Amino acid sequence: MSARVREEFARIHGPAPEGVWAAPGRVNLIGEHTDYNDGFALPMALPQTAVLAVRRRADGLLRLHSAQGDGRITELRVADLAPGAVSGWARYPAGVVWALRERGLPVGGADLHLDSTVPTGAGLSSSAALECVVAVAYEELYGLGLERPELARVAQYAENAFAGVPCGVMDQMASVCCAEGGALHLDSRSLEVRQVPFDLAGHGLRLLVLDTRVKHDLADGAYAALRAGCERAARLLGLPALRDLGEAELPGALGRLPAGLVPLVRHVVTENARVGRAVERLEAGEPKALGPVLTEGHASLRDDYGVSCPEADLAVEAAVAAGALGARMTGGGFGGSVIALVRAGEAARVTGAVADAFGSAGFRAPVALEAVPSAGARRLG
Repeated sequence: MSARVREEFARIHGPAPEGVWAAPGRVNLIGEHTDYNDGFALPMALPQTAVLAVRRRADGLLRLHSAQGDGRITELRVADLAPGAVSGWARYPAGVVWALRERGLPVGGADLHLDSTVPTGAGLSSSAALECVVAVAYEELYGLGLERPELARVAQYAENAFAGVPCGVMDQMASVCCAEGGALHLDSRSLEVRQVPFDLAGHGLRLLVLDTRVKHDLADGAYAALRAGCERAARLLGLPALRDLGEAELPGALGRLPAGLVPLVRHVVTENARVGRAVERLEAGEPKALGPVLTEGHASLRDDYGVSCPEADLAVEAAVAAGALGARMTGGGFGGSVIALVRAGEAARVTGAVADAFGSAGFRAPVALEAVPSAGARRLG
């Protein structure tokens, strides 16, 4: 793909690019809606990536082209970048350039050509992949001296303040910090990370991603409302964040909250505990034991956090009934994808059962792909 993107860049922009970089999408094994509560998560990078060819410009112009776009070049003046000034997919890469300049870093314009294989709207962090590939390319081209967690913070700030999505930092940390063959145990408060072995093939397992094809837009207000509810609950409990509430303290704390905040807090606290259990099982060499943790997490997202949808619920139900060791929705919710942990020889049966269930329910057929623990952002050439 690197050669094709390089050739397309030259066709669109003229001179050859200075380099080509890639940043992956991600699936989150467990730890959903915990990152903006300073909590824990366990994502892994996907083989699917956003690939960027770039050449710096000296005239202050940012010229953006996407292979997935309408063929036109979006041309912006770097000095004029401001929240709300850019719409569509271009707000993600442009937001990163803006965020770097907001830090006072000496970055300028560039010609960019992007080509992504990360499905959009599927809960696999296609936007974070776009942001992170721009961040790592600019860091190298301009010699900014930023470590990977700092780049993730820049990309998150771009999504929060420029694109208007109040996400936590998990997606960006996964895209820049994951390692091949592992899952990333992330502490969202300190940004400390630990690579946890996740050898699917060695244990006769596969991780399926089932895209329900229900598109979501996390900028529509629902995500922001959930975050605001969690922050309000933390204030009422006198805590810096819900991460500071343990499972043992949960019953007493819930009794001090308005009824509408109780399920949000219950999900966040129990989800943080599920991340801990998942890490313990993987480090013990028992990835099959991860299955029930996934299914329990889906029930919490469905019943307490209210971010599932009928298609995701049906995919989980059908996958588990067909022999999956566990399944749950992944990502912010309101659509997107379901992951299913299956024995290698049962992948086709599980995928077929979910497709049949969707057909019987009158839903559009889901799109299946396999998640293989892959490397984070990197230079390709």
